[in-house]
Amino acid sequence: MSFRQPEFIKSWLYIYRDGGLLHLLKVKGWVVAGAFFLFYLVRDSVLYIIIPYLAYSNISSCS
Repeated sequence: MSFRQPEFIKSWLYIYRDGGLLHLLKVKGWVVAGAFFLFYLVRDSVLYIIIPYLAYSNISSCS
């Protein structure tokens, strides 16, 4: 099964497969670290803040 990937992700994966994580960080720099940070920031905000808030607001309005 083939997934569609943006071009920058394909280039990052190629560099990662060629030389590993340290080589990727050496070539692309802090952009990679910032992308990972933003991805996990958004993911964790949705999982641990937004979903529990929506669940609590729906449960608290039932009474």
